[in-house]
Amino acid sequence: MKIAVVVPTYNEADHISDVVKGIPSFVDFVVVVDDASTDQTTVIVKEMYDPRLNYLRNEKRMGVGGAVLLGHETALSLGSDIDVVMAGDNQMDPRYLPRLLDAIVDQGYDYAKGNRFLKSDHLRGMPTQRVFGSYVLTFLTKFASGYWQIFDPQNGYTALRMSAYPLLDTSHIAKGYQFENDMLIHLNVIGARAKDVPMPSRYGSEVSGIRMITFAPRTAWFLLRRSWWRFHKKYLVADFHPIAPLSFLGLPLFLWGVLYSLYLVYDRYFYAKHSVPSTGTVMVAVVPLFIGFQMLLTALLMDVNESRS
Repeated sequence: MKIAVVVPTYNEADHISDVVKGIPSFVDFVVVVDDASTDQTTVIVKEMYDPRLNYLRNEKRMGVGGAVLLGHETALSLGSDIDVVMAGDNQMDPRYLPRLLDAIVDQGYDYAKGNRFLKSDHLRGMPTQRVFGSYVLTFLTKFASGYWQIFDPQNGYTALRMSAYPLLDTSHIAKGYQFENDMLIHLNVIGARAKDVPMPSRYGSEVSGIRMITFAPRTAWFLLRRSWWRFHKKYLVADFHPIAPLSFLGLPLFLWGVLYSLYLVYDRYFYAKHSVPSTGTVMVAVVPLFIGFQMLLTALLMDVNESRS
C-alpha cells in the first residue's frame, strides 16, 4: 500500500525540517502544506532535498483543517492508499506511525488516531489547562460524533484509509481548530470504523495557537450543533432509524416537562405562594418530562450500540 504523510504547517521554521527528516523511509509521499506562513518556513522547505517531498503553499490562511484536506486531495492524486497527518510543530513522534498503519492495514479500520490518555505517563509534559480542556471536549465529542469508544479527539496524529475520503462531504467539514472533532462526526455519518492508538505526547519549545479559555466554549457550542446535524443526517436522511423519532420527539417533550415544571415551582413558591397546583396540572409537567427523558435515553443507548457494531 502507498503511504503518504500530510504535514500542515504555519510559521514552523524552527521545527519543519526535523519533522520532514524524521518521517520513516517506508513512506512514499510527503505532502507539506504551508498555510500562508510569514516566517522562513517556505525557504527552509524549498531548500530541503527529499524525492518524496511535495510542497504546497496557501497564499491566504485556510486553517489547519483546510490545509489537511488539501494535503489529502494531493496525496490521493499521487496514488496514496493511506494518509497519515503529522503536524509541523514536531509534537508527533514518528516512532508511533507504524501503530496507526497497523490499525488500518492489519485490523481493518478506516481511521486511526493517537490517544494520549490511555496511559497516565503519556500525559507527561502536557500543560494542565490543556489536559482539563481535552477531557471536557472529549466527552462532548463522544456525544456529537457517535464514536463512544474514542478519546482525545484533539489529537491530530491520524491515519485515514483513502478509499473513505471521497465519501466525505469535505466542503462541510470545519477548516479551523474544530477540524479533528468534525472529522470524526463526518466519518461516523459514512459508517467508517475508527480506533484509538495509545501514544505519548511530545512537547518542546513549540507554542500552541489554541487558547483553551476561548476555544473550549466555542467548540462546545459547535459540537452541540453538529450532534443534531449528525442525528438528522445519519438516522433520518440516510436511513430512517428508530433513533430519529426517539430523538426528535423526545427532546421537545423533555424540554416542555422541564420548563413547565420550573414554571409551576415559580408560581407556587415565588409568585402566588398560596396557590397549590392540582394533580392534573402536575401530571402535565411530569409525564412529558419522564417520557421525553426515557425516549432520549433509549436513543442514546442505541447510538452507543451503533458505534460498537
